[in-house]
Amino acid sequence: MKTTINIDTAYIKLGQFLKYARITDDGAAAKRFLAENPVLVDGVPESRRGRKLYPGMEITVADGVYVIGKS
Repeated sequence: MKTTINIDTAYIKLGQFLKYARITDDGAAAKRFLAENPVLVDGVPESRRGRKLYPGMEITVADGVYVIGKS
Protein backbone atom coordinates (compact mmCIF):
# COMPACT_ATOMS: atom_id res chain seq x y z
CA MET A 1 0.00 0.00 0.00
CA LYS A 2 1.32 3.44 -0.91
CA THR A 3 0.97 6.40 1.42
CA THR A 4 0.92 9.90 -0.05
CA ILE A 5 2.82 12.63 1.77
CA ASN A 6 1.69 16.05 0.53
CA ILE A 7 4.07 19.01 0.63
CA ASP A 8 3.42 22.75 0.22
CA THR A 9 6.86 23.54 -1.21
CA ALA A 10 8.62 22.66 -4.47
CA TYR A 11 10.59 19.90 -2.73
CA ILE A 12 11.39 18.35 0.64
CA LYS A 13 14.74 16.94 1.73
CA LEU A 14 14.94 13.25 2.60
CA GLY A 15 15.81 13.93 6.25
CA GLN A 16 12.82 16.25 6.58
CA PHE A 17 10.60 13.69 4.85
CA LEU A 18 11.60 11.01 7.37
CA LYS A 19 10.56 13.32 10.22
CA TYR A 20 7.36 14.47 8.47
CA ALA A 21 6.31 10.85 7.77
CA ARG A 22 7.05 10.04 11.45
CA ILE A 23 9.66 7.44 10.53
CA THR A 24 12.26 9.23 12.69
CA ASP A 25 12.04 11.82 15.47
CA ASP A 26 14.74 14.30 14.46
CA GLY A 27 17.67 14.97 12.15
CA ALA A 28 20.15 12.89 14.13
CA ALA A 29 17.76 9.95 14.10
CA ALA A 30 17.29 10.41 10.35
CA LYS A 31 21.05 10.24 9.82
CA ARG A 32 21.27 7.00 11.85
CA PHE A 33 18.22 5.57 10.10
CA LEU A 34 19.73 6.18 6.66
CA ALA A 35 23.04 4.61 7.75
CA GLU A 36 21.34 1.48 9.12
CA ASN A 37 18.32 0.93 6.84
CA PRO A 38 17.90 0.65 3.10
CA VAL A 39 15.95 3.54 1.58
CA LEU A 40 15.07 3.66 -2.11
CA VAL A 41 14.14 6.82 -4.01
CA ASP A 42 12.47 5.88 -7.28
CA GLY A 43 14.07 2.44 -6.95
CA VAL A 44 17.62 3.74 -6.41
CA PRO A 45 19.37 3.32 -3.02
CA GLU A 46 19.80 6.66 -1.22
CA SER A 47 21.61 7.56 2.00
CA ARG A 48 21.93 11.37 1.77
CA ARG A 49 19.68 13.32 4.15
CA GLY A 50 19.86 16.32 1.82
CA ARG A 51 18.48 14.47 -1.22
CA LYS A 52 15.70 16.61 -2.66
CA LEU A 53 12.36 14.88 -3.15
CA TYR A 54 9.87 16.32 -5.62
CA PRO A 55 6.16 15.57 -6.13
CA GLY A 56 5.68 12.26 -7.90
CA MET A 57 8.78 10.62 -6.43
CA GLU A 58 8.40 7.28 -4.67
CA ILE A 59 10.29 6.48 -1.45
CA THR A 60 10.55 2.90 -0.20
CA VAL A 61 11.51 2.18 3.40
CA ALA A 62 11.17 -0.90 5.60
CA ASP A 63 7.63 -0.05 6.73
CA GLY A 64 6.19 0.82 3.33
CA VAL A 65 6.09 2.89 0.19
CA TYR A 66 5.47 6.63 0.17
CA VAL A 67 4.70 8.98 -2.71
CA ILE A 68 5.40 12.71 -2.56
CA GLY A 69 2.29 14.68 -3.48
CA LYS A 70 1.58 18.37 -3.96
CA SER A 71 -1.02 20.05 -1.76
